[in-house]
Amino acid sequence: MREVAESDVSGFLTALRQGDDDHPPLSATSAARAVVAVRGLHRFALLDGLVPDDVAHEVKPPTPARRLPKAVPVESVVALIEAAGTLEGPRGLRDKALLELLYGTGARISEAVGLAVDDLDRGQSTVRLAGKGGKERIVPVGSYALRAVEEYLVRARPALAANSRGGVRGGALFLNARGGALSRQSAWSILRSAAERAGGAHGVDATAISPHTLRHSFATHLLDGGADVRVVQELLGHASVTTTQVYTLVTVDRLREVYATSHPRARS
Repeated sequence: MREVAESDVSGFLTALRQGDDDHPPLSATSAARAVVAVRGLHRFALLDGLVPDDVAHEVKPPTPARRLPKAVPVESVVALIEAAGTLEGPRGLRDKALLELLYGTGARISEAVGLAVDDLDRGQSTVRLAGKGGKERIVPVGSYALRAVEEYLVRARPALAANSRGGVRGGALFLNARGGALSRQSAWSILRSAAERAGGAHGVDATAISPHTLRHSFATHLLDGGADVRVVQELLGHASVTTTQVYTLVTVDRLREVYATSHPRARS
């Protein structure tokens, strides 16, 4: 190892990224893992006195490409919500209210299923969400979501609560068929089932719908509508605006698309 120089380590990284006739090029993530392992080996050798210098210290792993959040068009969100409400009985009202609230507030699924009835202030049209690290935030609730939740509370939740043998502990807002608090897994299943029932309506692709789809769509549609990124940061409960700014990349892509298809001199 004493004969290895920094140029050898950086050359190794370059070879990983470029590939050759026998080895396909590695992604930034895979190459980064390999470089981290090499750095760890050289650091161990230095600490153990096997080499005088850590020649790999200055070779930084490549930064993986930032994954853009996948939002869906407003029409697809509406199709999802309407599909959720097609179930007969209390479940349809509950499912529609859940999806309306997820899209109307940008809440994480875990935040939504953790809501108590008292967290919803119907007079002020707001909801109190408990985010990561127990940090709470107050988020406005739109008229569509508020109306769907009201209908669920009046016409569906009492029937679901009646199925609970020991009563509903903690006054959970969203209940399962047994009268207990709805789980995150069940909420994800509701979203996936709604996507399948939408059946491709308005571009709904069930395979592309994830637990964060409505949250991503909430943020992207706000920014598309002219909302300030710091306001969206507060609504999402992000500790840093840097986390929220990834959505602005999606919006710029949308602006380019509109420009390319609309401006008379956008293309030669």
